[in-house]
This record gives sequence, structure tokens and C-alpha cells, in this order.
Amino acid sequence: MCGRFTFVHELNDLFAYYNIAQIDLPFDKRYNIAPSQNVLAVVNDGNNNRIGYLKWGLIPAWTKDPKAGYKMINARAETIDEKPAYRRLLKRRRCIIPADSFFEWRKANDKKIPMRIKMKDDSIFSFAGLWDRWENNGQMIQSCTIITTAPNDLMKNIHDRMPAILSKDAESAWLDRSIDDEDCLKSLLTPYDANQMEAYEVSTLVNSPKNDVEEVIEKV
Repeated sequence: MCGRFTFVHELNDLFAYYNIAQIDLPFDKRYNIAPSQNVLAVVNDGNNNRIGYLKWGLIPAWTKDPKAGYKMINARAETIDEKPAYRRLLKRRRCIIPADSFFEWRKANDKKIPMRIKMKDDSIFSFAGLWDRWENNGQMIQSCTIITTAPNDLMKNIHDRMPAILSKDAESAWLDRSIDDEDCLKSLLTPYDANQMEAYEVSTLVNSPKNDVEEVIEKV
């Protein structure tokens, strides 16, 4: 699964990476992003990439209970074309969630050791996501889920799942609204090249979402 991640680059780096015109956007570096919080997300309007905030934890448009989002922070790549909450979104409402690292907990005897996983060159990367819009009695919430896939060789020693990280070429295809072939889209959701990634242990500060500070990402 993917339950915590970071974005500690500058906002201008984000605009440049996704070729987005600069806009006035509330922004702080985030060292411990957690479910139910608002996260940056990129979509394409048919012509240009756009960026804004979505609530992390998908609330399907058809549900009566917005608390459903707490159970839908991740969607399995293998079944997104089968699940009612995701199949429509796979064709129509795909997004990218920018990140520069994520956390997972490695089991060691009776302990869970927090690990930070990132690119070796510290670059920005893209989680594949889906989004939806929920409306009821004048209230509107736009939310998202992060897709997960099988682990690569690095992640196999840490966890049995990892977020679906898109290659640079796959980013454009994932956001392309003219593509709606399910098999084509699912083929983009493969384990990322482990040779480009690294992992290291961090402190248990990351265990609490309240600790959104730089010390969370420091190597133990």
C-alpha cells in the first residue's frame, strides 16, 4: 500500500516538471503527507496540464457516506477495471499525484521499521491516481486514490505492495483523455525500475501525521 509520502521540492520545480503555467497556489513543503489530507494533483483538461488539491481518500460520486474515503486511499492496479468505484474513473478521471519519496514499514521480528523510499537522484516522480467528485446538499468534495502495484526488487524486502509510479513517457499517456482502453492503461501500472531507487531507515517520528517536519526524512 501507500500510506505516507513527501513533497519537499520547490513549487517552481513542480510547475516546470509537469509543464504547468505558474499560478498562485497555497503551498508548503510536506514531510509527512497522510490520508484524509489535501494533496497536490495534476490533471489534463484536454489541452494543458492543470494542478490543484484533492482530498486523499476516494469518495465515489454515488456513495451516500463521505466517510467511505477513509477506506479508499489506495486502489489495486490489478482490479481497477473491475471494481465499481474505479472502473468509470479509469476511463474518465485519471490524475497524477506528485511526490519525491514515500514511506513504508518493514517488518523485523516484532517491530515495524519505517523506511523512506526515493529516487537515487532525489527527483520528482508521479503516482498514478484516480479522482472523483462527490456532491450532496450543497457540499462538494473532490478526492483521489493512489494506485498500487506489485513490489519491485527493492520493495520486496520492505513490503508486498508499492505505489504505481509512472515513467516519464507513461505520465503523458495516463493524463491523455483520448485514451480509454483499459488494457492499455493498466499496462502503464507496472513496478518502477528498482535500479533508480533507494531506501533507508528513518525515525518513528513518521508514525504520527502530526510530525510534518524535516527531521522525519533524516536517515537513522
